[in-house]
Amino acid sequence: AVVLQQLREIAARNHVRRCVIGAGYYPTITPPVILRNVLENPAWYTAYTPYQPEISQGRLEALLNYQTLISELTGLDIANASLLDESTAIAEAVTMARRTAKSESNIVALHDDTHPQHIAVLRARCEPVGVEVAVVPLHELATIDAFCVVVSRPSSRGIIASDAEVTAVIHAAHQRNAVAVCVTDPLASTLLTTPGALGFDIAVGSAQRLGVPMGFGGPHAAFLAASDTFARSLPGRLVGVSTDTAGRPALRLALQTREQHIRREKATSNICTAQALLANIAGFYAAWHGRDGLQAIARRISALTHATISVLREHNVGTIDDGSRFDTLTVSNVDSQAVHALALSHNIVMRHFDARTVGVSYDETSDASLVVDVLASFGVTVSVEQIEERALRLAIADEQLRSDDFLGQAVFRRYRTETEMLRYLRRLADKDLALDRTMIPLGSCTMKLNATTEMIPVTWPEFANIHPHAPAADTAGYRQLITELEQMMCEVTGYDAVSLQPNAGSQGEFAGLLAIRAYHTSRGDTQRTICLIPASAHGTNAASAVMAGMDVVALSCDAQGNVDLADLTAKCEKAGNRLAALMITYPSTHGVFEESVTAICETVHAHGGQVYVDGANLNALVGVAKPGHFGADVSHLNLHKTFCIPHGGGGPGVGPVGVRAHLAAFLPGNPLSTEPQVVGPVSGAPFGSAGILPISWVYVRLMGPEGLRRATEQAIVSANYVSWRLRDHFPTLYNGANNLIAHECILDLRDITKQTGVSVDDVAKRLMDYGFHAPTMSFPVGGTLMVEPTESESRAELDRFCDAMIAIRGEINRVAAGEWSVEDSPLRHAPHTVQDVAGEWKRLYDRSLALYPLASLHGRGYFPPVSRIDAAHGDRNLVCSCEPLEALASTEI
Repeated sequence: AVVLQQLREIAARNHVRRCVIGAGYYPTITPPVILRNVLENPAWYTAYTPYQPEISQGRLEALLNYQTLISELTGLDIANASLLDESTAIAEAVTMARRTAKSESNIVALHDDTHPQHIAVLRARCEPVGVEVAVVPLHELATIDAFCVVVSRPSSRGIIASDAEVTAVIHAAHQRNAVAVCVTDPLASTLLTTPGALGFDIAVGSAQRLGVPMGFGGPHAAFLAASDTFARSLPGRLVGVSTDTAGRPALRLALQTREQHIRREKATSNICTAQALLANIAGFYAAWHGRDGLQAIARRISALTHATISVLREHNVGTIDDGSRFDTLTVSNVDSQAVHALALSHNIVMRHFDARTVGVSYDETSDASLVVDVLASFGVTVSVEQIEERALRLAIADEQLRSDDFLGQAVFRRYRTETEMLRYLRRLADKDLALDRTMIPLGSCTMKLNATTEMIPVTWPEFANIHPHAPAADTAGYRQLITELEQMMCEVTGYDAVSLQPNAGSQGEFAGLLAIRAYHTSRGDTQRTICLIPASAHGTNAASAVMAGMDVVALSCDAQGNVDLADLTAKCEKAGNRLAALMITYPSTHGVFEESVTAICETVHAHGGQVYVDGANLNALVGVAKPGHFGADVSHLNLHKTFCIPHGGGGPGVGPVGVRAHLAAFLPGNPLSTEPQVVGPVSGAPFGSAGILPISWVYVRLMGPEGLRRATEQAIVSANYVSWRLRDHFPTLYNGANNLIAHECILDLRDITKQTGVSVDDVAKRLMDYGFHAPTMSFPVGGTLMVEPTESESRAELDRFCDAMIAIRGEINRVAAGEWSVEDSPLRHAPHTVQDVAGEWKRLYDRSLALYPLASLHGRGYFPPVSRIDAAHGDRNLVCSCEPLEALASTEI
C-alpha cells in the first residue's frame, strides 16, 4: 500500500488532457469486458509465447483473429501475429523488401509526409547496413530507382492521396522491380480502398487505436500484411492452421524456420518477443464492434474532421490543404503559440509542427463538444448543434471508399453482447496453461511471478492515457518514474547510463551493438566489424549483429559449456583491428557461471574490442554481481524476465540497454529530435513501452536491495534443487564449480533417446498430461531440456514438477524394458485429450494412465484441448486466417 501510494503521487504529476495530437497515437476506449477479462487477467498476461501449441490453443486463436483482422483491413493475403511498433514495422517491411526485391538498387524511397518518428527509426535501421533513405514528396517516389517505395496513406499531415496518384507510384515501382509498401491506419482502412486493392505488396501500421491505451508511447501491437508471395519472408511470428493426431483442426506457430531462434544470423528479423497481448486486445476489440461498429466509429471521426475543416474555411482561419482526409487536419498560417495557449485553456493539447502550423487529429472518444472547443482555440465560436449539422458528410471523396465485403468471419459477428464476449474470452483462456495454473519452467525465459500489486498501476489513467508527444509539463510524473527506474537499473548492473527506449530484448541488443559500432566509428575504427558470438548464444544475438552491420564469427565452447579461451584468443588475434565486439551471456546459456568471465573480457579489450553481455540470465545476478564491474561494456536487460513485466503470451517486453561511461553518448537518440544525432532511435517513442514501466518500478521498490539479492539466491537454490532431485533420472549436462549450476539446468536426454527412441518432444508433450508447461527444448544443445524454476515457485511446486519428471522416467524405463514400443507408449501419444480417452480405447495402457498418471492429479481441472499437432502439415498447407462466412454455410444448427 505504501509503494502504491508513492506511485500515486508520481502519477498525479502527469496531466491527462483532451488529446488531439495524433501522429500515430490516439485516445481510445478499451471495452470494459476486454479490459477486465484480458488486460487485467493473469490467464492472458502471464502466458508464454505459444511454442507449445497443444496448451496454447486459446491465445493462438486470438492471434489468428488478429491476423485475420489485419488481412481483411489491408486487403492482403497474409498478416503476421504483431510487431513491436509502427516505426519498426516500416523498417521490417523495408528489410523484407530488400531481401525479396529483384532490384539492384540500394535506395529506399520514403514519402516525406510520413510521421517523423518513422523516418528517424528507418534511417537508424538502414544506415548500418548501407541502405540509403531518400525522403521525397509523393509525386517524386515514382521517379527514384529504388528497391522499395513507402507511401503513407493517410499521410502524417492527414492527406489521403487519390487512388490514381498512388497506383501511379506503385506501377512505376513495379516497373523497376521494386516493392511497394503502404503505411496505413486500421480505422481508416474500414472506409478506404485497401492497400491490396491499390496494388501494394506490403502494408504496415499500428493497431493501438483498436482499444489499446497510448501509455506514453507503448506497448502497442504493430502489424505487417503482405501478398502470399512474401509469406516465407515475413518477420516475426505467424499463426497457422494444422491438425492434431486425431485429425482435428489445431493451431500452431507456422514457418518457424524464418525466425531467429532457428536461423540465427540468416533470420528474417531479430524479433523474438513481440506484442501478443496487445494484438489480442485489438482483435477482441474488432470482434466486439464488428465491421458495422468499426465503420460507424470511422465515419464519425471523418465527419467531425469534415465539420472542423468546413468551419475553419468558412471563417478564413489559416490554410488547410485540399484533399481527402480521415481524422487529421493541418492548419498553417496561424499563430501556433496563441492557438496552443487557447487550446490549453480548454484542456486540449494539439500537435505542434512549427511557429505557424498546428495539427488536430480526432479519435473514437471525440465528440461535437470537443470540436467546439478545438474551434474556439482558433478563435471561432460555434455551437454543438452547428457541428452536428455539418458532421453529416465524410472528409473522404466517394471514389476512395471501399465497396467490398469484409470481416464476415464468424468471430467478428458472434460476440456483440457482453455475455457472449465474456464467455468467449473464458473459453479461450480455459484452453491454455499460464502461470495462474502452474509453473512454467522454461529455461532462459524467467517465468516468475507478476505480482498483482505491480500490475495495478498499468491501467491508471495518469499512465495509460498520456500521449508520447505530450508537453513536458504534462508528463513530469512519467519523467520522474523513468529517471528513477534508470537509476535503479544502473545500480543493479553497475553501468553508468541506461536507456529504456528499446521495447524488446532484441531491440536492446540492437541498440547496444549500435553503441559499440558508433564508438568505434568515433575513433576512426570503421574497419571493426567482426562480432564474436558463442555457438550456444541466443539466436537474437547473431541476428542483431547482422542488423548492426557486423560480420558474425562463431566461438567454440569447451566440454564444461564455457567459452573456449584458446579459441577466443585465436579468433581475436586473427580478427586483429577488425574486432568490434564479443557477445556472451552470463551466466551462460549452458546454465553455469563462467569463472573466466573477467579473463574473457580482458582478452577482448586487449584486442580493441568491446564486450556485450546479454542480460537474458540477469535473474541469476541481481544483487549478487554487476556486469559493469566484471568487465562488460554494455548489456541489455529484460524487464519482462528479471523485473516482472509479464510475457503476455509473446509480448509486451522492455529491453533497456545499459552502458559504461565511454558508450553513454551512443545510446539511442530521440525519434522526435530535429537535430543531427550520433545514433538514431530504435523505437518510435522516446521511452519505448513506457506504459508498463510502472510494473518494474513497483517490483524494485517492493523488494529493496536485500529482497532482490534474496530472490536471486532463491532462484539459484531452486535450480540446484531440481538438478539434484533429478540427477539419477535425467543428468544435468553442465555443472560449474562444486558441481553446482546457476539459475537453470540442462537435462540431458540424448542417451535416453539413443537407447529408447523417446525424444525431448515426447517428454515435453507428456508433461502436459501432468499439468506442466514443458521446459525449453533443444536449446542450447539438441536433445536436452532446459529448466528454470525461478524464485517464485514453492518447494511443493518444485517437488510436484520433479515427481512428474521422475514418473515420466519410469514410463521411459517401461519402453526400455520392452513393455511398450515407443510408438505404443503414452509418451508418443501425449498429450491426451478428454475426447480421446472418452472414445474407443485400443491403446496398450490404461485410460487412467493417460489422464491421471499420478494420484495427486485426480480432480485436476485442465486437460489439453488437442492432441499432438502435425507441424509439417501446417507448413505444407499454409492457412493463416479464420474461416470466411461461406465456410460456415454447411454448418448444422
